[in-house]
Amino acid sequence: MSDASTQLRSSMSKYLPLALILAGAAIGTYFLGDYLSFETLRDNREALLAYRDDHYAAMVGAYIAIYVLIVAFSLPGASIATLAGGFLFGLFPGALFVITAATLGAVIIFLAAKWGLGETLAARMDASSGLTKRIKDGIAENELSMLFLIRLVPVVPFFVANLLPALVGVSLGRYAFTTFFGIMPGSVVYTWVGAGLGEVFAMGQTPNLSIIFEPAILGPILGLCALAALPIIIKAVRGKQGL
Repeated sequence: MSDASTQLRSSMSKYLPLALILAGAAIGTYFLGDYLSFETLRDNREALLAYRDDHYAAMVGAYIAIYVLIVAFSLPGASIATLAGGFLFGLFPGALFVITAATLGAVIIFLAAKWGLGETLAARMDASSGLTKRIKDGIAENELSMLFLIRLVPVVPFFVANLLPALVGVSLGRYAFTTFFGIMPGSVVYTWVGAGLGEVFAMGQTPNLSIIFEPAILGPILGLCALAALPIIIKAVRGKQGL
């Protein structure tokens, strides 16, 4: 086998996981977009609760597997899946199932992107100069703080927060750690909303997913953001003062 053929096969194997995720995202969004909805959860709530009562372990396994696939393929319906976790399992262990599944799905995206693109882009950033190199160095110097920030800030899309660390050379351990604990506040809030879905269904209403932006909820989250940003601010101040 020629060197060119071997190199081509190696390149294809690198990009295959990322290509499969992108293809799965497109196909899943097209065929499943209408099913991963609040209406589907509402219309099938009695069957879901009955199955949970009869086959609790199987329901937990199926729920985590489906949530992992939703996150890994960036399918619509992650918010609904989080609500379903609270509805089916309560705030606890529902929140634990949600956070675990979301972290596993995010790790799959991370590994696919890192394997296919991350190492190449990280090497190019290291070899570059100017703004690109400064961005890479800035993330490296404040890695944990930056990773926590992109998870805690509600306006950062989950898909972006999953991909960006892989493209700048973040280690898997730090990525998984900051994902698990960084998504915890928002996941707990939405799981808590899901735990009260029984009353929402009874009144014929839809859940208020904007609750995370209410002062009583957003305030503590912003406080955590400020705490995560504190090391970055201290380093910047010390750098200006020459300390």
